[in-house]
Amino acid sequence: MIFMNTLYFVIIFLFVVNILLIYLLVAKIKKEKEIRKEAIEKSRLVLEGKFKEQLAPFLPEFGFNPTDARFIGSPVDFIVFDGAAESNIKKIVFLEVKSGKSKLTKKEGQIKESIEKGRIEFREMKLDF
Repeated sequence: MIFMNTLYFVIIFLFVVNILLIYLLVAKIKKEKEIRKEAIEKSRLVLEGKFKEQLAPFLPEFGFNPTDARFIGSPVDFIVFDGAAESNIKKIVFLEVKSGKSKLTKKEGQIKESIEKGRIEFREMKLDF
């Protein structure tokens, strides 16, 4: 009789342990799916942003002649030589394109600050070959 009670206890214990293991496995699989879904969404948003950056010069809100803009991508998206198409450059604009909730990166903010504080210069480099 004691053997049977012990056997039943062991069987029930193993059954409960299996149920817990299955629960933990299912929870882990759900978590992994959520992580994958978030990664895919972030990747989609990055690709969408890069597409919009390339399209920006052809949108009305760009505000400059598209032929005056040079896409460099990093650390800022465009350098605009406003008036270059008419051979009359009025100003040079460093332009960062953002969409959605995106904000300037630390480096982009530093570039903005350097320009606003006049820490910018032009140099000429001559090569003698």
